[in-house]
Formats: sequence, C-alpha cells, structure tokens
Amino acid sequence: MGRPGGAAYVNGRTLLALFLMAGVMLIDGYDLNAMSLALKWLAPEMGLEPTAFAMVQSADLLGLGAGAFLIAPLGDRIGRKPLIVGGVLGIAVATAATAFSSEVYHFAFWRLLTGLALGTCLANVSALSSEVAPEGKRSTIMAVVSAGIAVGAMLAGFTAPEVVKLGGWQMLFFVPATIALVLGLSLAVVLKGGRPAGAEKRAKVPLMELARPPLIFPMAVFAAAYMVNAIALYMLVRWMPIVLPEEVFGAELPSRLQGLMQGAGLPVSIAMAFLIDRWKPGLTLTLGYAVIALAFLAIWASPMQVPLWATLLMIGGGGIAGIHGALMALTPKLFPSSVLSTAIGTAVAVSRVGAIAAPIFGARLIDAGISPGGYFLVLVVPAALCAVLTLMVPRVMQGGAGSTVKA
Repeated sequence: MGRPGGAAYVNGRTLLALFLMAGVMLIDGYDLNAMSLALKWLAPEMGLEPTAFAMVQSADLLGLGAGAFLIAPLGDRIGRKPLIVGGVLGIAVATAATAFSSEVYHFAFWRLLTGLALGTCLANVSALSSEVAPEGKRSTIMAVVSAGIAVGAMLAGFTAPEVVKLGGWQMLFFVPATIALVLGLSLAVVLKGGRPAGAEKRAKVPLMELARPPLIFPMAVFAAAYMVNAIALYMLVRWMPIVLPEEVFGAELPSRLQGLMQGAGLPVSIAMAFLIDRWKPGLTLTLGYAVIALAFLAIWASPMQVPLWATLLMIGGGGIAGIHGALMALTPKLFPSSVLSTAIGTAVAVSRVGAIAAPIFGARLIDAGISPGGYFLVLVVPAALCAVLTLMVPRVMQGGAGSTVKA
C-alpha cells in the first residue's frame, strides 16, 4: 500500500486507504461532539442540569488518552492494521451502546470505552497516513486526513437538530456507530497487514528514545502545546451550546455554530499544514495563536450581537480546531518514522490531562455564573500560552530528528 518512507506517487489502493482513514477522523470529530450536542435534549429528559454530565464529558477523553498511551504504541511493533481495524470496530460497539444508556454512570462507562477505542486507532491512522505519503507532502496529507475531524464535528453540530428529530438524541450515537462499522469492515479489506519495517529492532525502545536526547525536548514542547491547545478546544466545544444564551441565539443556532466553527477549522488546518511544509513552522503557529487570542479577547470586549460573535467564533474557535490538526502535521519534522506512532500516542495521552480537566473546569465556571463573554476571555490564556510554546519550535527542530526546514 504505497512505499513507506515517502513514495514518489500514490497508487489507487493507497488513495482509498487514505480516504477511509479520513473517514475514521470524521467519526472522531462527530463522536467526540455527540455527547455535548445531545445534552440539550438529554439533560431535560433525565431531569438533570447539563453540568451534571461533566464527568461524562471527560470520560471519553480519559479513555482516548489511555488508548493512545497504552495501546496505540503497539502499532510500532505489530503493525497499524490490527489496531486501526480493531479500534474502529470498538468505536462502533461502544457508541451504539451509549444510545441505550439510562443513568449518568452508564454514559460515563460507554464513553470511556469509546475513547479507549478512539485512542487506539487515531495515532496509528496519523502515523500510517504519514508513512504512505510522498516525500515532501507528508504534513499536507496528514492535515488532509486529520481534516476529517473538522468535517465530522461540523456535520455533528450543523445537523444535530435534524438528526434528533429523526429519532431522538439516541440518533446522535446511532449515526456514527453505523458509519464506524462500515469503515472498520472496509479497512479490514483495504489495509495491508504486516509489521512495520524495522519493528524487531525498535520494538523494545521507542518510548525510551523519546525520553532522552535528542528527542526529549521536541517531545516535551510538542506534547505541552498539544495539551494546552486541547484545553482551549474542549472548553469550547463541550460547553459552547450551553454558554451561548438561548434568549439571544435561539434553541438551535448554538449547535449549528459549533458545527460551523469546527468546519472553519478545516481550511485553517490545511492552510497551516501547507505553510508548515513550505514556509516557517514556528512563525506559522505563533501567528495563528496570536490571531486566536485576539478573537477571543474581542468577543469579551464586544456587545453580544449574533453576527459579530458568530464571526469572531469562526476565527477564534475555527483557529483552535484547525491548529489542533495542524500541530499533528508537525510531527514528521520532529520524529523519525520508527517512533512516530509512539510520539503521537504519547502527545495525545499527555494532552488528555488538559482535555479531561477542561470540561470539568468549564462546568465549574458555568455553575459559578460566569458570563458568556467572561467564558471566552478565559480562553485567551491557553491561546497565549500556545503562542509562547510555539516560539520554541525553531530550537525544537534543530534538536529533533525530523526534516531540516526553515523554522
């Protein structure tokens, strides 16, 4: 399926595999937004406040981190296919089971298992898309595949009211479960098996390689930036439909804005990945975060008018969602292929610390009575911190083992 390490062309089977892997990312984007979107209908049905589901909102992120850190690195040893296929089929089962839940702890259990399956396959999808990509286009192809996350999130938010009308909030889980089942069976046929080249040699040491020079500094900076970005992202997407007041935005517009906001991340992600490939990765990311911070600051400073806030949310929220994918496109320039799954999995696992805390912290702010503008002002902090972290990218790329490009 293509030539790992950078073929000069992409054959038909590889294109199909990349398309299906983008579908896996789409399910990630849809599924990780399903719970927050369902709360508008689910919480009143159960007689609970939306913030009562704070732990449920974090459960899938906890599972995602565990899967990425504990299971995903096996892809560097036994091959990508079994983990990708098994993970996608696991997503189908756990997501479908969520729709049959009737207690908060039931939701938490099934979302935890959903996250575990997501974490297992996503790092290997990112690594495999890089390995089969032509040399010089790895970051762009990784970003295009990862853009499926933005597409899935956009579809989830924009279509949620109509999907719920078809069969209740449960349909927000049945839809991704069905798609995941089809994807898993298709990938089982399309992906080639086998262990990665050099697996025997590196099976014992990939994690240790990341914990010592020259990779420890790139790993630390990349994981920190990815974690802080995740804090902003999940504070935003998990509670935005609740934070935006219904008396101003109506009942359905907040869900649609959440979808459109993450859809806005699609061109951002691809454009930034292109600049990471062809221009200066560090400056690209730093300028991006500066714009995001200014957008959130402008929301706080502006009167609550739907057109104005919606535009600023497309810039700030779309930027956060887009950079989340573009950051992953930086990894081939920082780490050799032999530890790529392990590096991605480790960064995803570290980022879950922030991602798990973000919904809980957001719920605390909402329960404390924070204003909508104040909530978005809080998001300036992680955006500014990410800007500072990305200033270190030039040094990271000099010390790492990735491609030598302008930083």
